[in-house]
Amino acid sequence: MTVSTWERFRLSSMEIAFIGLGRMGGNMARRLMRSGFRVVGYDHNPTAAQALAAEGLVAAASLSELVGQLSAPRTVWLMLPAGEITEATLNTLSTLLAPGDLLIDGGNAYYKDSQRRAAALAEKGIQFADVGVSGGVWGLENGYGLMYGSPEAVEGRLEPLMKALAPAPDKGWLRAGPVGAGHFTKMVHNGIEYGMMQALAEGLNLIHHKRDLNVDLAALTEAWRYGTVIRSWLLDLTAQYLASDQSLERIAPVVEDSGEGRWTVLEAIELGVPIPVITQSLYTRFESQDPEDYDERLLAIMRKMFGGHAVTKL
Repeated sequence: MTVSTWERFRLSSMEIAFIGLGRMGGNMARRLMRSGFRVVGYDHNPTAAQALAAEGLVAAASLSELVGQLSAPRTVWLMLPAGEITEATLNTLSTLLAPGDLLIDGGNAYYKDSQRRAAALAEKGIQFADVGVSGGVWGLENGYGLMYGSPEAVEGRLEPLMKALAPAPDKGWLRAGPVGAGHFTKMVHNGIEYGMMQALAEGLNLIHHKRDLNVDLAALTEAWRYGTVIRSWLLDLTAQYLASDQSLERIAPVVEDSGEGRWTVLEAIELGVPIPVITQSLYTRFESQDPEDYDERLLAIMRKMFGGHAVTKL
């Protein structure tokens, strides 16, 4: 008996393949399974897929096996690091998928790469959507913030996924625009996140250094969580940590930066749009990553040379 086109769409609408089952991808797969989706998963680390198989995921040993486990038209979601691994995986999938299939990149990719990839896949009849995903390790229980870019023609296929992954079916997700809009808006979102974190850290550092007042930062941040203008999830998480450790003596003062912060600043330069707070927060992260502190050493020497100021030696 021949399966009708409608039946194929019905079967495929509640199944999806996930590639990349790390902290984000694994929990997103779990949330979809809890919503009734059949999820086929692949990860370069077989143990990641096998761990989820105990919860209902269909584990695939290869990309070709993963594609073969899906009903056409297929939907495949990538949650991989930006760069070479995403590029290579998309190239392989482009040879395995068929016209009418949908590829979704939910990793933190550069939006111009997403636009380029969409154009290349379109030549083969494969649809592409880029999704900015926020929510971190708390997304499994609380839901994810989702902003996606796609052709209008695939909105209907994406909507069930958005409703299942978001905090609520009608909240926390949107089609931001055409392909590229998802990763562009997530890029700027992360730039804003840099600035918010920096402001909170600087303010608390100032209070920390006012030793004579001896302010309890754990109690203060907990109080700020209610009724204040700066209450936020970042403040909630900060208060939670400070409740157990205010000294931070065992925390190295090194803050990594993701690609989105750099891309945001580069885009601002290209467009001629000033974003001083975000830019400075990025530079502060660069400073924290420099173990040599060569510029500060030079500053100390300059002061000594022109003003005879003492230099502190290690």
